[in-house]
Amino acid sequence: MGTIVARKRRDGTTGYTAQIVRKKSGKIVHREAQTFDRRQAATAWLKRRETELSEPGGIERAKTSGKTLADAIDKYTASSRKEIGRTKAQVLKAIKDYDIANMDAEAIRSEDIVAFAEQLSSGRQPSTVGNYISHLAAIFAVAKPAWGIPLDRQAIRDAQAVLTRMETISKSNLRNRRPTLQELDKLMQHFGERQARAPRSAPMQKIIAFAIFSTRRQDEITRLAWADFEPDHKRILVRDMKHPGQKVGNDVWVELPDEAIAIIKAMPRTALPQIFPYTTDAIGAAFTRACLFLNINTENMPDEERLHFHDLRHDGVSRQFEMGKTIPQAASVSGHRSWQSLQRYTHLRQTGDKYAGWKWLNVVAPQDAN
Repeated sequence: MGTIVARKRRDGTTGYTAQIVRKKSGKIVHREAQTFDRRQAATAWLKRRETELSEPGGIERAKTSGKTLADAIDKYTASSRKEIGRTKAQVLKAIKDYDIANMDAEAIRSEDIVAFAEQLSSGRQPSTVGNYISHLAAIFAVAKPAWGIPLDRQAIRDAQAVLTRMETISKSNLRNRRPTLQELDKLMQHFGERQARAPRSAPMQKIIAFAIFSTRRQDEITRLAWADFEPDHKRILVRDMKHPGQKVGNDVWVELPDEAIAIIKAMPRTALPQIFPYTTDAIGAAFTRACLFLNINTENMPDEERLHFHDLRHDGVSRQFEMGKTIPQAASVSGHRSWQSLQRYTHLRQTGDKYAGWKWLNVVAPQDAN
């Protein structure tokens, strides 16, 4: 019969360790234990494992297993030839902090995955929970055939079907948030004043304007190199452009609108190879803080109403269509491989150039500097 022992941790929380000891002829033939944050989870695991160990061959299977979901995550991370994206790496690391990561891989069933998703859903949107489960599914897909870690691929398929039906998970909603000219005036004024106070800080005025006119993502901006810039051909090579199936080595030439070229030419040349030699963390944190400080965003505002740095790219792509560009022409700037993904931009009602005569362009790229 298994036991559950409650122990206080150093941080003041309580851990519940479920222990199973099986004896034969007075000798211990099997021993295992798992620690959980909740007694309910410990009790459920204990009942299931005792049932499994009582089945014919249960003890023998337990001796040859012992691998946990956390082991599979570590193996996946270490074995991947392609660099795992930052978001995926963060999600997989976060999963290891949950009870399910400490479970024996062979013992994980669809109900365990459903329970894990329900834990995640506290304070998270269904689309975010869906991303967690999607990244977890990648582990389940390869663990058994690649490394012999017995994760049941059908279990996560069943869990995904249930969670979709229960609306615990969903696909990400398409964002339609775009910055207004008034919001951009506030941001550009704010960062201009900051630049005057701290000349060595990231030139956020230039970075914001470049993000709009080039339609480049935040991390792409920080990787752009002088050696890959061809002003005579009005193009630049974007290395490792985001792609669902290829995170590294997806290098794409994209066209640069005149405004984006002017901003690049206004950037000082340094000994560093990057045109914008700043980190994504610095850029993202500065933008987020400014939006809160200027009341563009508020703490209690729904996420779909908040302005994100990535919304600048959305604004830039929308601008291409508002100026009458075709899907192929817009794709040559944005770098989209699938024209279908650009279809939603073609139904915009506004026409013309939102940034015609924009006063800040001459601030970030003075005409006498070009």
